Amino acid sequence: MKRFFLIAGSMITMHVFAQEKTDREPAKITFSGYAEAYYSYDFNEPADHLKPGFLYNFNRHNELNVNLAYLKGNYSSDRVRGNIAIMAGTYAQYNMAAESELMRHVYEANVGIRIGKNLWVDAGIMPSHIGFESAVGKDCYTLTRSIMAENTPYFETGAKITWNPNDKWTLSAMYLNGWQRVKRPDGNQTPAFGTQVVFKPSDKITLNYSTFIGNDKPDSVRRMRYFNDLYGTFNITDQFSFIAGIDYGIEQQEKGKSGMNQWYSPIIIARYAFTDKFAMAGRVEHYNDKQEVIISTGTKNGFQTTGYSLNLDFTPYNNLMFRMEGKLYDSQDDIFMKGAAWKGSNTALTTSLALWF
Repeated sequence: MKRFFLIAGSMITMHVFAQEKTDREPAKITFSGYAEAYYSYDFNEPADHLKPGFLYNFNRHNELNVNLAYLKGNYSSDRVRGNIAIMAGTYAQYNMAAESELMRHVYEANVGIRIGKNLWVDAGIMPSHIGFESAVGKDCYTLTRSIMAENTPYFETGAKITWNPNDKWTLSAMYLNGWQRVKRPDGNQTPAFGTQVVFKPSDKITLNYSTFIGNDKPDSVRRMRYFNDLYGTFNITDQFSFIAGIDYGIEQQEKGKSGMNQWYSPIIIARYAFTDKFAMAGRVEHYNDKQEVIISTGTKNGFQTTGYSLNLDFTPYNNLMFRMEGKLYDSQDDIFMKGAAWKGSNTALTTSLALWF
């Protein structure tokens, strides 16, 4: 935590009046921040205060904590752009557990250059091109994240080229270090790749198709992974909107063999805004990983779980949001621990308070 604030102090003292020596529009440097505190109660009452291991956000039971807090600096000009953001919180602690202690505090660190009309190349640690949810709660329909979001990358490290031929299409291709990695796994020299196609036929509809191809294990036991993420966001009225999507992935069962394991996850989330200050959202999701590619349970049917959630949002000011959510997981097998017994369901209540500037 001490290192977090030292880095924060260095970033804030940057020279904020920097400007390109060019006839084009002057460069801009802006700063922003976000903090989200939460309290969550898991009715299975885990003794170690940790919720099920496939969750990385809001995963501490029966204690007040901070899920995510960050400070961010952004530089933008006609030809150059960049972001640096440092973070703390339980999201950083658990989602970045495989990284070095210093890198666990890096939320973003990237730089981009425009190499042609509407053509950019960015490199560094960037938000993932997969999925419609991020760790920033205020930007998501629901208080907690879906199972599919928790088990796909929130960030990626590599290089990305992005082209916007017009206002309706965005096309991107990536060279990546791996599946949500700052550094590659030891013994891994296999490059990973990603693509993204975003189509906005109108200001009310957004359609996205993202892919990932790579290996997340040492080359000695290489298992190629092929992943697809498809979703759409539909703003039906000013009050009602919904998101529908599905993830589907396959991975080699064994190096050099043709057999494949598969998993998939459909989801739908609907949101209704009663007023500018009050809104409600509901989610139904299913995650089927019978062959335990992503989530391991050691049970007969692997991880096959359906989730339901309902949350209420209150936004008294433009930069403050209070949320409450109830969530139920229902599994085909008994994968949730309660005391000394295993059971097939898990229920939790969560509240959060988020502030941003």
